[in-house]
Amino acid sequence: MNRLSEWIVKFRNKILIVAVILLIPSVFGYIGTRVNYDILSYLPQDVESMKAQKILEDDFNLASVDMLVVNHMEDKDVVKMKQEIEKIDGVAKVYWRDDVLDITVPREMIPDELQKALYAKDSTMMIITFEEGTASQRTLNAISEIKKTASKDCFLGGMSAIAEDTKEMVDREIILYSAIAIALVLVVLWLGLESNVAPFVFMAGIAFPIIYNFGTNYFLGEISYITKALTLVLQLAVTMDYSIFLLHRYQEEKGKNATKEEAMAKAIKATFLSISSSSITTIAGFAALCIMRLTLGRDIGIVMAKGVILGVVSTILILPSLLMIFDDAIERHKHTILIRPMVKIPAWIIDHTKVILIVFVLLFIPMAYAQGHTEKYYDLIAGLPDDFQSVIGTKELKEKFNMTTTHFILVDDKLSNKDVSSICDQIEKMDGINNVLAYEKVIGPNVAMEFEPDVIADLVHNGNRKLIVVNSDYASASDQENEQLDKLDTLLSKYDKTAVIGGEGSLTRDLIKVTDIDFKMVNIVSVILIFVIIAMTFKSLSLPAILVGTIEFAICINMGIPFFTHTTLPFIAGIVIGTIQLGATVDYAILMTSRFKEELEAGKNKKHAIGSAIKHSSTSIMTSGGSFFAACMGVAVLARMDLLKSMCFLLARGALISVICILFVLPALLISFQEIIERTTKNWPEEKRSVINEE
Repeated sequence: MNRLSEWIVKFRNKILIVAVILLIPSVFGYIGTRVNYDILSYLPQDVESMKAQKILEDDFNLASVDMLVVNHMEDKDVVKMKQEIEKIDGVAKVYWRDDVLDITVPREMIPDELQKALYAKDSTMMIITFEEGTASQRTLNAISEIKKTASKDCFLGGMSAIAEDTKEMVDREIILYSAIAIALVLVVLWLGLESNVAPFVFMAGIAFPIIYNFGTNYFLGEISYITKALTLVLQLAVTMDYSIFLLHRYQEEKGKNATKEEAMAKAIKATFLSISSSSITTIAGFAALCIMRLTLGRDIGIVMAKGVILGVVSTILILPSLLMIFDDAIERHKHTILIRPMVKIPAWIIDHTKVILIVFVLLFIPMAYAQGHTEKYYDLIAGLPDDFQSVIGTKELKEKFNMTTTHFILVDDKLSNKDVSSICDQIEKMDGINNVLAYEKVIGPNVAMEFEPDVIADLVHNGNRKLIVVNSDYASASDQENEQLDKLDTLLSKYDKTAVIGGEGSLTRDLIKVTDIDFKMVNIVSVILIFVIIAMTFKSLSLPAILVGTIEFAICINMGIPFFTHTTLPFIAGIVIGTIQLGATVDYAILMTSRFKEELEAGKNKKHAIGSAIKHSSTSIMTSGGSFFAACMGVAVLARMDLLKSMCFLLARGALISVICILFVLPALLISFQEIIERTTKNWPEEKRSVINEE
């Protein structure tokens, strides 16, 4: 490492030039990376709903279906608007009453089922299908054009409309998220560092790995909009302390070496060892997300693990050049550090160790229970702003057509008309069913297939399957909706074992099943990975339990609070927050423990050793944790989408709770279990019974 660090210092300016040049392809990579705005598309391909979606896409050209509610418009004008919409690129077909009967035929002549489905007083509804998937760029562009073509009193409802609204909002607000996160982190860095210039140098340095990370996402094909919105914030939060480590070590080495070059070379060597080992736990936390069957976790996990690795590499290769270029300015423009080391509090912690442990034990169990019983929501519309056009459209569908979700049932084409009619009749009798549309209902079972309208044939008969469209009054992800789907499964299995159900309701039901397993697996895997890493780092059996236990306690408090405040969280928050909080903040616990070990090796007894450890590590922990809090809280305050707001708020609060637990609970545990740590940790220093004054 000596030669490498010396080489980095020697060629630091050339490295910086190459780093700047690499920003150019990274920007193009960022521009060329597709963003997926459809969370449901991350479901495993082998679940029933995804099998149904594939059949709908391949055989029925129903890759995506939205409904357009048209208010206060005469039928002749509706036809004109329909014809304009059909010309839009990406639109496959627009279905309305004129596909069955000419508009000159009185409305009363339309079959009752079709009339009920398409008309509601002075409103009508047309069904729009698209050539490509729900959130493909072509479909989103088509949605945007439909909005321009339709009159002001028309509202789109459906998953593609929701995806387009989400895209528009995220693209508009992500710059604001980034700006406020950067500004707040700069404030925290200014409070925690004595230099006025260093925070800006750090921000310039971390810009490189962030841009590289966004650019290299191009090779993944696409990323989710959640990943796009959170990447900069999380990368700022979890990698900023690497820059702090390098600066502090560089300033320390300058007092010991003749030249700045020698000081930086030694600082790079020392910093690489510390940040590479501490970053492993963060990487492990993100890597644990990759085991999720909902591949959204893999999306977030890969991008963020890659971001941490790029952060480490950039800190070692690029930041040294920046620090040396601005060294004089950093040293010249200084102020008093406002995030001061904890001086008096360590004595209080030592004196109240038993009280802290009692509180720890008494809180752990109820907060763990609360965490496990915090309510989650899976309805993707529930957390969207009320002024979204898609949300308004969904409400219009509910209020005027009693249609909240649509089930697309696919049965074997060999099923007799009599059986299909029987299925439809039984479905209509179920609670929460608004109407059922099928060939046998619209045309009638006695009409031969060759005489049915072409549009009906194209819609309901394809790929050896028959399509039955069922409109439900229940919202997706609700218990009523899931029970309804279970009843439909039971009914269909009596007639056709191969029948499948597609649509938002079925997709969301599978989402609930998949993420319930994911939540348990991700937590278990992340704990095991980080437990093993800590065990290998300290060569200890007891320290992993103490450190992981401390962070898990912080996680339980963070995720248990919503239970007592009666707050319902978005489903993804429960899966990823704990893993990210564990991986990102366990580093602070490792820092505290490492310092405790050093103080014991210096000959101090355990109380003086922990006091000194708290004093010397508190500033770094509070500054790093404060940066984490600031980056996430800015987005939490500004985000309009509850999914992003909740996740960032939980991460921000989790960072603060972790810092408090590490500064108060961890020292109490280390003191209390010092004897056990000695016996279960290789080369752990034995406590010296003689008292040595604290420095």
